[in-house]
Amino acid sequence: MAAFREHGGLLRTSEANRLGLSKRTLYSMRDAGVLEMLTRGLYRLRGLPPLGNPDLVTIAKRVPQGVVCLISALAFHRLTTQVPHEIHVALRKGAEPPRIEYPPVHLYWFSGAAFSEGIEIHKMDGVLVRIYGPEKTIADCFKFRHKIGMDVVLEALRAWRERRGRNVETLLRHARHCRVERVMRPYLEALQ
Repeated sequence: MAAFREHGGLLRTSEANRLGLSKRTLYSMRDAGVLEMLTRGLYRLRGLPPLGNPDLVTIAKRVPQGVVCLISALAFHRLTTQVPHEIHVALRKGAEPPRIEYPPVHLYWFSGAAFSEGIEIHKMDGVLVRIYGPEKTIADCFKFRHKIGMDVVLEALRAWRERRGRNVETLLRHARHCRVERVMRPYLEALQ
């Protein structure tokens, strides 16, 4: 139990093993009601306050190399009215896809600067969650506009334009990384 408390009450099986807890011990603790299994391979101390963002926390623990992207990132930054039915996660091109039963996940493979630039780290329920920033997310949405729908992209762009602290240069830099600057510029100019 001390190992769980020291790590915010939440551990992956592999983390628990490294801390000296065997799978058998984890199963015994689960069966005794001390732990709850959030999803395969992820355990949490029972009796803790409910997680504020259970799906994002679960993904951050199960896919630590991934980055929350597209509609999931738009929802986090409050740039859309869409309710994501699955968590959109970016992985570096060539990465092994994770095996996750829950929550539902949609994977995207990015390479180079399109993967590594624009990552923000937010602490949620004691867990560090990697999420693309607003400008990077909008650039990604333009890149995947045929998959997520142009209505979602334009809604996000309008919501972003109304924000304080927005950075057009950062948006255009991410658009260049995603190779959508020429596509995005007319929409950006029309909203000015």
